Amino acid sequence: MLNDCIQIGLAENVTSLKSLSLKAYKQLNCYNVYSRHKLCAISAAAGILRSYRKAKRKNPGIKEPHARRLRLTTCYGFEIQDGELVLPVRAREYVRIPLNRHVQVAIAGFKVRSMTLTEDRLCLDYANDISEIRPQGFIGIDRNLDNVSIAMSDGSFKRLELSEATRTKAVYLQIRSRLKCNDVRIRRQVSGKYGRKQRDKVQQIFHHASKLIIEVKSRQYGLVMEKLTGIRRLYRRGNWQGRWYRGRMNSWSYAELQRQIEYKAKWGGLPVIYVHPHGTSSECSICGQKMKPEESRMLRCLSCGYTVDRDVNAARNLAARGLKFGPVGLAVEAMVTASATVRESAKSMRGS
Repeated sequence: MLNDCIQIGLAENVTSLKSLSLKAYKQLNCYNVYSRHKLCAISAAAGILRSYRKAKRKNPGIKEPHARRLRLTTCYGFEIQDGELVLPVRAREYVRIPLNRHVQVAIAGFKVRSMTLTEDRLCLDYANDISEIRPQGFIGIDRNLDNVSIAMSDGSFKRLELSEATRTKAVYLQIRSRLKCNDVRIRRQVSGKYGRKQRDKVQQIFHHASKLIIEVKSRQYGLVMEKLTGIRRLYRRGNWQGRWYRGRMNSWSYAELQRQIEYKAKWGGLPVIYVHPHGTSSECSICGQKMKPEESRMLRCLSCGYTVDRDVNAARNLAARGLKFGPVGLAVEAMVTASATVRESAKSMRGS
């Protein structure tokens, strides 16, 4: 059904959920399943088509999307009874999937919003109604390729190493580059296997890093991060950069770390603020003037004479920019999948 909806959307040139529903719903009558499953297939296809249209603007030669793996995603119709997921497929026909003890404990007391079923995996999305706290301060998080720099509004600083994730990507890239099989299907299958291994290892590294960052929720600090949308354009071919350097920077999983930090922060009720990255590394966190680069990633301010590492400077500027936002305690819903005057404040941070 998903691939049929994708083909209908491509043929009719529609990407909105309403338009695709009007075009595809009647054509899915050949499938003997509940209507809810048809609607979920249409919704998933609409999301894929929107991503495809956006990617096609950047690369007109991109291939048309096609789902190769069987999956079922739905947000209604299922129940959890006696440690089992009960999923209706047809009239008076159910599929019962037993849940292990870890999953039962994890979702106890929460609302299960949706589920995704594949050939070998079951993912449950559960939610909890929470209220954002009024932060006592802010934490600036400067994401880099090999580390994450964290500066708090009380003047403290911490750095988390992520070089293991970069090394893991380089190792698996080298392994995939040595595949010599002439059969494209086997080569794609083996490459996908190593790609999944790489993704799991990198996600685990980011999980530990994001967990350490969110541990500051006991101090009730808000989180401030850079909005890095469009950063890939800096490392395109023709930007007078080496191939190795462009490949290294384009493999940077900044969005995955951001995703983990954001959902863990919202689960704890911590506000997450995004600011424009312009000037965070080059402006002095004390006086706001332009800084001059020195050796070993050090910066020196020609106005006040302050010398600091560029990552420390960026994190402190982010924490100071977060103070401009007035926090409001609004009710939000956090979701988790089972399987958050500026210059005078910066000076006080420096003094402390």
